Amino acid sequence: MSSQALENTQWTEKPPYIPASQRSGFTSRHRGSCHCGKIQYSLNREEPLASKYCHCSDCQTLHGRRRTVRDDGAPFQWAAIFQKDDMAFDNGSEGLVFYRSATRELGHDLPCKVSCGHCRTPIMDEGRNMVLLFPTLIKFPSEAARRLFKPQVLDIADDAVKWSGLDGKSERLDS
Repeated sequence: MSSQALENTQWTEKPPYIPASQRSGFTSRHRGSCHCGKIQYSLNREEPLASKYCHCSDCQTLHGRRRTVRDDGAPFQWAAIFQKDDMAFDNGSEGLVFYRSATRELGHDLPCKVSCGHCRTPIMDEGRNMVLLFPTLIKFPSEAARRLFKPQVLDIADDAVKWSGLDGKSERLDS
């Protein structure tokens, strides 16, 4: 069996697909989930190695449906970088969908994008040693904890009123 074939059959037995309950020394410091809650995970690092905005065309397309010359998709996506050992999915790879944007094919061929198979929430980009996790999915215990994942907010000078939720029915953020 080739080393690549071995990799293809054993990736589910390596982090982040080994549940925290099966990993010695893994302490959950943060919890996260997809929109529907079927995919749950833990992080054992207090803060990411780095936090960044990715402006590549794949992220613009996949996070905002950039399909026209008008560039009406997302201008970027926010990611927090972790070692794979820092993350543990509660149910391993069950319920996850893997997509390789370079080949436009489904499958766990690194690097790949990982999302919930039910609600389709993008969860992370997986590389050989690192994951780029989407911090908006993390359930932070406090505002101070969330700030460790900076950049947290991007001010856009467009004169639009900013709300934390529904317009007029939530906290105004720009006042």
